[in-house]
Amino acid sequence: MKTLPESILDHSRQLPEGGMLSPKDFLHLGSRAAVDQALSRLAKAGHLIRAARGLYVASIAGQGEQGAPAMDKVISGLASKNQEEIALDGARSAQMLGLSAQVPDGDVFLTSGRTRTLKVGNVAAEVRHAPRWMLLLAATTAGAVIRALAWLGEAHVGTAMERLRQQLTPIDWQALVSVRSLLPSWMALAIGREVV
Repeated sequence: MKTLPESILDHSRQLPEGGMLSPKDFLHLGSRAAVDQALSRLAKAGHLIRAARGLYVASIAGQGEQGAPAMDKVISGLASKNQEEIALDGARSAQMLGLSAQVPDGDVFLTSGRTRTLKVGNVAAEVRHAPRWMLLLAATTAGAVIRALAWLGEAHVGTAMERLRQQLTPIDWQALVSVRSLLPSWMALAIGREVV
């Protein structure tokens, strides 16, 4: 029969890179205190990485040493584990769409869940709670447009829409139109003017 740490380690190896573990996953194997202690010891030994309070990811083996999974994989694992929508923030979306030359400091994501900071290896990411409308259309180009426009603000929407008119596909425009009624009025009006 496997010990509690062995069971946790076996489970962690079955997850994709960045897959999340929490103490609740193992309460059927032992008391909360025993599970917490096993997770803590596995983290100290380098088999797991404590990403946030109560959240762990498996280290990835590479060239004889343990490494940290990529942050985008960890974010994806968090979204899957907690059934949250998580997307790039407005600053990163604006940069990706060519609407801003500003390079954002650090990784910031928006979530339908609670605000938290994840730290994996030397990389930290802030995951901020956002209103539901900012997460519409999730990780699509049209969704990035919503977050970029929200970040740029109403004063810059005209200039942004001129640039977006040239680069968005008809499918992206249709996606934006389909959620227009759920967006702030200034954003809905700007999208409506471009479609007409």
